[in-house]
Amino acid sequence: MPIVDVSAFRAIRGCNQGLLLTTYRVMGFKQAAILAPVSFFLGVLFICFNIDHRLLWGEITEDIVTDGLQFYTTFFNAPPAIKALLHGMVGVGLIGLLSKLHKWDESAVFFDGSSLAAYVLGIVVYLTVIVNSLRTVVDPIKDVDTREDQVMAMRVLAAGNVMVIACLGLILFLQAGQEWARRTEAKAIAEWEAAQKKKATEVTADKKEQ
Repeated sequence: MPIVDVSAFRAIRGCNQGLLLTTYRVMGFKQAAILAPVSFFLGVLFICFNIDHRLLWGEITEDIVTDGLQFYTTFFNAPPAIKALLHGMVGVGLIGLLSKLHKWDESAVFFDGSSLAAYVLGIVVYLTVIVNSLRTVVDPIKDVDTREDQVMAMRVLAAGNVMVIACLGLILFLQAGQEWARRTEAKAIAEWEAAQKKKATEVTADKKEQ
């Protein structure tokens, strides 16, 4: 019967637990750097959705157009501090995703890599669709942009917002899937360690009987 060094096993187990605890703490900060901006932007976009859903799927009336113009004009003319906050949160989310991807294991490549791709897609939609449409809505070019152009720009803006919501929702789904996979792996490791501990105890008991 093979002899198991119980003290060595306990030392290895303690190192594994310490490593897992440190990993969870570090990943907790990185996870927060992702979830906080994503949740923040989802909150902002759901406020916009009160206008967007009527522009996209409702009958376009003068009241809806007026509400949209007033809402997005207020949004566009927000103080610089608000705009700095929005762009700063974009940077925080990007840093969080890159820091998690830097680990470069299978989980990071699949979950964090896909999340980063969705996040970058959301940024591209913001820069190319939302910003340009917002300028057309709020500050149309004189004798070029008509009222119909403004309405169309608002609808394009609303569609862009929905696309960004989809990207952010996908990020939450991927991060939740990664956490589920991590907990499943940790549970499997704990069960294996328990089995090894039980085996080591049985071997020790057999040695004492001999």
